[in-house]
Amino acid sequence: MGFGFNLFFSCIIFPVSLALFAMWLHKRKSKYLKSLLWLWGFIISGVVLSLLFRPAEIIKLKKEDYYGHYVIDQSFFDKKQAEWQYNHFRFKITDSDSIFFYITEGKTITKTYSGRIETTNTYSSERLVIKMDQPTHHVLASMPTTIRSSKSFYLVFKSSKYHNMFFRKGKWESTTN
Repeated sequence: MGFGFNLFFSCIIFPVSLALFAMWLHKRKSKYLKSLLWLWGFIISGVVLSLLFRPAEIIKLKKEDYYGHYVIDQSFFDKKQAEWQYNHFRFKITDSDSIFFYITEGKTITKTYSGRIETTNTYSSERLVIKMDQPTHHVLASMPTTIRSSKSFYLVFKSSKYHNMFFRKGKWESTTN
């Protein structure tokens, strides 16, 4: 538990518990014992509920977690715009710390931009740092923001032409049937 809980416990709960127990021992009246049991029942219930309903822990990323293929996450925009971005941009990060950003027409790669990746570990989760060979594409002009949840993550690139672009790990698959 945290400092506040420990302080509250040692300064209030523990002395009150001792006083109720001493009064029960001295007077043998059940109201003191009932009060003590209610107090501790309330405390134990609160601790159990806080453990059950605490937020899920957010994943902590390591450099290796960034390796893989990335495609546009189509859930952030309307179908037409998202599908257009999905069919025109994707990239991969290799285990040799290289990044290859692809401009595409569907499954055909029309241009490739390359660079290197690093991570910074100044936070609990490593953050991606991209160093692109120049000239580079406007999508890669700034560092991505990593958005993490308890089970996955996605990368947000700030494009001067398209604003935020959202990439998730995954293989590109044709969207036409």
